[in-house]
This record gives sequence, structure tokens and C-alpha cells, in this order.
Amino acid sequence: MRCQTLWQAKWILVVLAVLTFAAWQWTPWLGVVGAALLLFTLSFFRDPRRNIPQGAGLYVSPADGKVTDILEMEESEVTGRKMRRIGIFLSVFDVHVNRAPAAGQVVYTAEHAGTYHDARSPMASTHNAARTWGFDCDGKVIVVRQITGAIARRIVPWALLGDKLARGQHFGMIRFGSRTEIFLPLEAAVSIAVGEQVKGGESVLAHLPVGHGDTIRPKMGTVS
Repeated sequence: MRCQTLWQAKWILVVLAVLTFAAWQWTPWLGVVGAALLLFTLSFFRDPRRNIPQGAGLYVSPADGKVTDILEMEESEVTGRKMRRIGIFLSVFDVHVNRAPAAGQVVYTAEHAGTYHDARSPMASTHNAARTWGFDCDGKVIVVRQITGAIARRIVPWALLGDKLARGQHFGMIRFGSRTEIFLPLEAAVSIAVGEQVKGGESVLAHLPVGHGDTIRPKMGTVS
């Protein structure tokens, strides 16, 4: 998966490498700037190993970043019912690979065109270009939304409709600063707070008591 992540940066890295070499021949300090940009790009597209928590009913963070909001709201696209949304802001210094919050099957995925407001803006959730995912996790459908930002303007999907993913497995990434939202059942007990830093695939956001609550049936999913 690390190669797959770096592959998304192939042309950026090639162009930066060529410009850095040319700049170094002309004036060394420009070469230093180019080398710094090259190192930053390599850092941005990093994909570190994560210790995936084990145990029934655990929901891990789908992204690295800072928890900006936790609220109850209607999730109308996939489940059509009220859920608990956790918003995570990803700065340009965070890992931008997205991971499955729990073991399950991709039952919905759809891309949405939109604007490119700053990912920290309240308008980002409703106006920015995004991709929504629905995961059927033991009868509970968990919704994850990848949202672009002012700099991040490309969402890269790796999983396909019908794919079965393990908890913490990659399903896509967002290129540069952005926002990721996860919608959980109301009965799930949240174990993090606004302002906390979380790691994708490793930080436990909430847990669901075994056998608690009814099954959520998703709408029909599409790939675009």
C-alpha cells in the first residue's frame, strides 16, 4: 500500500526532482528550496504502519487529524436516519490515507461535485466536492465522507463497491489538507473529545455494545 500511496505523487515528485536539479545548477539556494519541497511531498504521501485495535464493536478513526466537532444530525444520503457525526480536520502535515473504521463491506460509494472552501469552514461539509462511503459492519452501516479543501482538490478511491475490508484497511486518500467525517449509530459510546488528535486505523473513536440497537439498511450504492 505504501507504493500505491506514493504512486499518487509520481508526477509531482518527477517535476520537483527535475526543477530541483535545474535550480541547483543555476543557484544552490534555489536547489535547497526545491529539495525541501521534495522532502515535504514525500512526507505528505507517507503511509506509516498502524497498530490496529482488536475487539468486537470498536470503531477506529478513518483519518489522521484533529477532532473538530461531535454532533447528532440526520444522515440523509445513505441511512436516512439520525446518527452521530465526528468531524476530523486533516492539515497538510497529517497522513492523508483513509482507513475503514471497522471490518465490513462497501455497500455504498458516490462522488459529489462541489466547491473548494477551506476544510475548516462550516460550509465545507455541505458545499465542497466530496465522496461518501457506506460500510456494512455486522449489520450496522457506518458512513464516512471524504471532503476536499481549498488545497486538497482530489479524492482518490481505492476500494470498490462490494469489497470486503478489514478494520484499518485503506480505502482511499485525499490529496493535501482536507476533512473526513464519520457517522456512527447513536447507541455507540464515543471515547474521544473535540480537540483531540487521532490516528487513522489506530485511535478508537467509539464502541458499540454487542447486540445493542437494530440493523441499519443502506440505500443502493453507486460508483462514479
